[in-house]
Amino acid sequence: MPKDKLSQAKSAKNDEFYTQYADIQAEVNAYLDYDPDVFRGKTVLLPCDDPEWSNFTKFFAQNFEYFGLKKLISTSFAAESKKIKEWWQPTLFETENPYYDAKKSRTNGKIFVLDHDTNANGKIDIEDLQWQYLDGDGDFRSDEVRKLRDEADIVVTNPPFSLFREFLAWLIEGNKKFIIIGNKNCVTYKEVYPLIKDNRLWIGKTEWSGGLWFETKNPDDVDKVVNGVNMKNTPSCWFTNIDHGRRHEPLMLMTMADNIKFSRHKEMRGVQYGRYDNCDAIEVPHTDAIPSDYNGMMGVPISFIEKYCPEQFEIIKFRKGDDGKDLSIGGKCPYFRILIRKKQGPEL
Repeated sequence: MPKDKLSQAKSAKNDEFYTQYADIQAEVNAYLDYDPDVFRGKTVLLPCDDPEWSNFTKFFAQNFEYFGLKKLISTSFAAESKKIKEWWQPTLFETENPYYDAKKSRTNGKIFVLDHDTNANGKIDIEDLQWQYLDGDGDFRSDEVRKLRDEADIVVTNPPFSLFREFLAWLIEGNKKFIIIGNKNCVTYKEVYPLIKDNRLWIGKTEWSGGLWFETKNPDDVDKVVNGVNMKNTPSCWFTNIDHGRRHEPLMLMTMADNIKFSRHKEMRGVQYGRYDNCDAIEVPHTDAIPSDYNGMMGVPISFIEKYCPEQFEIIKFRKGDDGKDLSIGGKCPYFRILIRKKQGPEL
């Protein structure tokens, strides 16, 4: 690999990750199981998308009538504006359309709209998707796309990981319901964890374990090849403010004594729970070691967020002790702890 290309690849964050259809289906089904009418009569916006390459628009278009959607809108980012663009070329879907413009194809984003039966075959599906070029490059921060956000009820997408903070702020500014993908470490961002604490944002249904596998268009950033498709694994998860059933499933807990005696974690068996130097709370290094009979504050790892049941626990604060410094135990600071307290009620 030439040195200049290697340097370019290292300096550009690869945001061209394409979510697998099965992963979108598995996640969205959890919201439908909890509320079958969650999308009924709603306008859904899929920004940062491109149905010629992506699965989000395909999934929602194919399920338009089943979900009871009012309108589906997706927007794509112009090819020339992408950080990694060597792989891009217009598809037949675009070039065979009378709207095709070779220059705009590279410099302008596109908007795809589905809201009625255009081919008079008696159903609304992906065959009825209409498109045209946007005036700008399709950046979600543009006034053009912001107007589409304001029109929508729900936003669903896999935004560029490097712009996650800005994208989330964009959603909160618009007071939107959303289902999006981000890096797991996003929960440590100062813009994110207050939303989690206030129950304005939570983790989606799909479990954290193993991260998510995406198709990547960057040949220099591939973890494995499946049926000729380059795949990349990232430590990512779904973030949402739409309810699903797993969010309300309480953790099954053992008593403190039973954890010390039977814990599956060797470092915990036969050892008393430690206490922080700068906070009146105990250190719980594993989520499954939260004691059922302790009602004081506990410091738990960020993986707790995946199992957080708001009816069972209260989040007190993130990371800091009473002195405003990182929580420490024996002079050492464990990685990003969340201070929680078990809510009063039957032991589980």
